[in-house]
Amino acid sequence: MASTLSKEMEEHTYTIMNRVEDSHWWFVGRRAILESFLERISNELRITNGELSFLDVGCGTGANLEMLAKFGEAEGVDVSDDALEFCRRKGLKVHKGLAEELPFDDESFEVVTALDVVEHLDDDIAGLKEMYRVLKKGGKTLIFVPAFMWLWGVQDDISNHRIRYTKKQIVKRLEKAGFAIERATYANITFFAPILAGRTLMKFTGVKPESENNINVSALNGILGKIFSAEKLWLNKFNFPFGVSIVIVAKK
Repeated sequence: MASTLSKEMEEHTYTIMNRVEDSHWWFVGRRAILESFLERISNELRITNGELSFLDVGCGTGANLEMLAKFGEAEGVDVSDDALEFCRRKGLKVHKGLAEELPFDDESFEVVTALDVVEHLDDDIAGLKEMYRVLKKGGKTLIFVPAFMWLWGVQDDISNHRIRYTKKQIVKRLEKAGFAIERATYANITFFAPILAGRTLMKFTGVKPESENNINVSALNGILGKIFSAEKLWLNKFNFPFGVSIVIVAKK
């Protein structure tokens, strides 16, 4: 959701995302992990704040926004007209705007999320500072970003990612934006090896699918989603030393 993202990101990406994000094992597993983090965040904040307000920065086609609505009043913002239209068809409350210039007043939300969004930004610290600005004092942010530049693949190219982070890099950026880090861990350790192998193979062979989201075995989709989702049980107990992605909880 950078200022140039709507011009660069290929239109078919949103169409594919809207088609697969309710069933594809990766989206299903990611939501299960994120939902477990959101449950803890919501329980902690509800002790003092009652009904919670959520903002999903870079809401895309809306599946994560639907998940956030389980925990309180949820709104989304995105720069893409195509993405926003998919959200509106689902009855979701969305706004058009840039991550670096969010169209909201200071301290408007208890929880702000950016789920595979920060890596799109030309100026990621500027986007994080905006998230900090619209977050209420004592509020929390949940960030999900891709890990390790050497895991760069086709999906990074077609989604116009600027970077894949190490945990240290994204933590440093959040702290520079003003946040206090509460939790930072890698995620998707389960499929780390096959994803690394697949992307390495594609680099050597030159094979470039339209989208990695199209690489899916329908017969295995359900079981793969359950296997990935099971990571939430382990992440409730300890941090992973590596993974395909990074999850961070930070506080204002």
